[in-house]
This record gives sequence, C-alpha cells and structure tokens, in this order.
Amino acid sequence: DGHPLDFVGTGRNGSMSDPDNEGHSGYRIDQIAALADASLTRYRPNVVTLHIGTNDLNQSYQVSTATDRLKSLVNQITADVPDATVLVASLVVSTSGSEEQYRAAYNRAIPQIVSDAQAAGKHVAYVDMSSLTTADLADTLHPNDSGYQKMADAFHRGIQSADGAGWLKNPVPVPAPVQSGIAGKCMDVNGANTADGTAVQIWSCGDSANQLWSAYTDGTLRSMGKCLDAAGGATANGTKVQLWACHGGSNQVWQPYNGGYRNPASGRCLDDPGSSTTDGTQLVLWDCNGGSNQKWTTLTAG
Repeated sequence: DGHPLDFVGTGRNGSMSDPDNEGHSGYRIDQIAALADASLTRYRPNVVTLHIGTNDLNQSYQVSTATDRLKSLVNQITADVPDATVLVASLVVSTSGSEEQYRAAYNRAIPQIVSDAQAAGKHVAYVDMSSLTTADLADTLHPNDSGYQKMADAFHRGIQSADGAGWLKNPVPVPAPVQSGIAGKCMDVNGANTADGTAVQIWSCGDSANQLWSAYTDGTLRSMGKCLDAAGGATANGTKVQLWACHGGSNQVWQPYNGGYRNPASGRCLDDPGSSTTDGTQLVLWDCNGGSNQKWTTLTAG
C-alpha cells in the first residue's frame, strides 16, 4: 500500500490495466527455472510471487524431488535478484486426483524451504493459500474469480508483511534501448565490452544487452553495470563519450533535454557526430542544436 505498481514479465494477458507477467500455462518448476535467469536479469523485479508446482504434481513428474526443485528455484531467484523479496505460496486445493495425492506433502515442505532461505539472510516468506476451497475453482486446477481474489489477498498480506519488515527495496530501472533520432540506430557499447573507456557508439538497433540502458534518479545512464561518461571530465565540443565505472562525477550526469540528453556540467548534448549512419561512430559532446543526431529515447528514471 502506498507504493506504485509495475508488473513485469514477457507475458501479457488478462484484463488488468498492467497485464505483464511471467506465468506460463502448463509449465513445471524446471521449465520456469530454464527461463528465470533471462527474465530476472532483464526486468530486475523487487518482488517475486511464486505459486508453482501444480503442474509437476498433476503430471506426476518426478514428484519425489519436486520440493528440491522448488528450493533450487528459490535459490536461483535470490541469486539473480538478491535485493528482491520472494513470496512462496502453498498450492491451492484442486479436484485433480493426480495432484491431490501429492499436494499435502508438497505443501508441508514449503515452510522449511522458506525457513532455510531466511536463515541464509534471504528475503523469502511463506504465503498460506489454505483459505481457498473447491468452491473457489473454475475447473479441476484453476481458481474462479473468488478464488483469485483470495489468492491476491494472501499475496497482498505477504507484501504488507515484507514492507513492514523493511524488505521492500526500490526496483532497479528496467533497461531499454536508447534509439537515435536517426532511423534504425541505437546507442551501443562497443563489442559489449565492460572495460572502462569502452566507446559508446551508434549501431544498428538489435536486442542485445549492450544496447540496453537504464536511467537512474542520480541522473546517470547505465548499461552493463557502468555509466555513460564524458571522457576525462572534459567539456569541450568533440569530447568522446564512453563507458566508465559509476563514480558520481558531473561528467556522468545526463538530463533529458529537447528530445535528447544534455550534460549540465558542460552545457552540451549527447551527439552523433556529423549525423553519421556508420555503425561504430563514437558519440561525443556537442553544442545543443536540436538536430536528429541529438535526439534520443528519453528513459524514465527509477
């Protein structure tokens, strides 16, 4: 309560105003684990809700080790996003004979998984879904609207408790491409190299990590764990722009300005020299002029 909500994930379904999610119909724990790293490192959520294992039990898939897979997934999530709060729910009741024969034992194991994670200093909590009954089901496995409301209420209580414990952290800004005003070109870290001094350049837009940037509230633009930097703290026209370890200097501050970015210390703008369309052209500081070569996607700081 009192926090803005932004659901994230590769899926978009349902009737909510923000339908983003990482739910996958029919997926088992191992199948979610296979895609978790990519999703978590891309979206960097600060809260992860887990109601998982139904399909393992319903498919009678290696049931004896299902809770081991759940524990491994919790550890995987907390390793990928160590500041996140992970809420692990017990499985709701079903009328599936194959699931019901295993569900009670599976649910009994979850509190210990949570306890072990907490003992290791992780922000992992248990969410009890026992309030649902078979009257809250739309079919053998899935809740109806009243059932989903009960699930939402249970997760909400879990989030409130986590907030009261001081677990909730501000989410890391979701990285996104910074597109140039020159069609088809994006701001790119040369060769995906993370070494200090690596050129930041124009390159044809793709979907690689070295073209994903996040805007932070301190005014920095970051990619691959480092900051967009005016080389050497110089302020002259033509100063090269590069990737550098974040240090709080004024040469790493970029303010949205006239459809692009301006470095206030120099009073100059992030510029594609000569409006080049050649991949590999390094960006520079230049007097602000409103040209298309100084237009960039303005990211929302978080």
